[in-house]
Amino acid sequence: MSLGEMEMDQLTSGASNRIIPIFKTLRASLIFVYSLFISLLLVILPRRRRISSSNAVAAPPSSPRKHLKRRSVWLIREDEDTLRRRALAEGLEMGNEDSCCRWSTSLFFGVRRNALFIRSWFPVSGDLKGILIIIHGLNEHSGRYAQFAKQLTSYNFGVYAMDWIGHGGSDGLHGYVPSLDHVVADTGAFLEKIKLENPGIPCFLFGHSTGGAVVLKAASLPYIERMLEGIVLTSPALRVKPAHPIVGAVAPFFSLVAPRFQFKGANKRGIPVSRDPAALLAKYSDPLVYTGPIRVRTGHEILRISSYLMRNFKSVTVPFFVLHGTADKVTDPLASQDLYNEAASQFKDIKLYDGFLHDLLFEPEREQVARDIIYWMEKRLASNMGQVNILW
Repeated sequence: MSLGEMEMDQLTSGASNRIIPIFKTLRASLIFVYSLFISLLLVILPRRRRISSSNAVAAPPSSPRKHLKRRSVWLIREDEDTLRRRALAEGLEMGNEDSCCRWSTSLFFGVRRNALFIRSWFPVSGDLKGILIIIHGLNEHSGRYAQFAKQLTSYNFGVYAMDWIGHGGSDGLHGYVPSLDHVVADTGAFLEKIKLENPGIPCFLFGHSTGGAVVLKAASLPYIERMLEGIVLTSPALRVKPAHPIVGAVAPFFSLVAPRFQFKGANKRGIPVSRDPAALLAKYSDPLVYTGPIRVRTGHEILRISSYLMRNFKSVTVPFFVLHGTADKVTDPLASQDLYNEAASQFKDIKLYDGFLHDLLFEPEREQVARDIIYWMEKRLASNMGQVNILW
């Protein structure tokens, strides 16, 4: 086995690939489950007071100071981690500013007032054709898409990219997503802000993997769809299933009683996400990429949004372009085909890349994938121009 093959075998990731081993470890965690169940019963069931025959002695209440101290220590650690990641995000080189492209970073406060880290790239000259807003995948961050963004600016597209909560330079515990619906709402709020700041400029949403699921759900909301010219989905997480049906029953319980809990066996060897060994090494040596075991709530949220989308393919009406590698073992390319077949959208396209893996924009053919996306957006804009001409 070559060194490159060894690296690709060890450096792996992916939403569904990590969810499955999480719940396999439940077989060896029955004592933990039982303990949680008993603890929950003790909290829910009313406590009986023990009164002696002579005097009623009330147990002293637990000190609220101890509880607050424990909580404050946890919050301090989370804030310190956020500041550390934000400093790394600010210091990340996004390419030299030249006569063709300028880039910047900023903070956007989401619907729950969380500070979300934002990057932007814009062409220096020429008329702006449109704006693409990038929503990254699980455990990664917006800075990974700098090369794609610069390619877009060379075609006179502006680019914004937003780190979700718990990712990149944004607020939150690293790798922890309390609700993907919050990410959907933040995406809509950020799109609205961009539309206000760029009146008359067509906007597209781009989502990769779990980010693709977020974008598709966001675009299913009428007020968000009205602001969009279309969406682009690469390797979307549309059919993520647990290893066993019982997982669907226990996942909601675990996500409530131990949402931040990490299964230590959930981040071992798995499935490569790119055929480029250098791209894999760069991804998993990046300190802003979360490589720890997936957290229980995060896994449950992926299962939940995937299940919702699968039930609602027929109600999709937004113009879209879905791209998927046929050799992807992290998310299901057949689910992308089902989306294309079942969606009610009048303007829709699909491209399946033979033999490609999960991270399409980090495959050896990444520039061609990017050009396919750019050409689709140009085709979409041209179709709208044709509609305007017919109306006039």
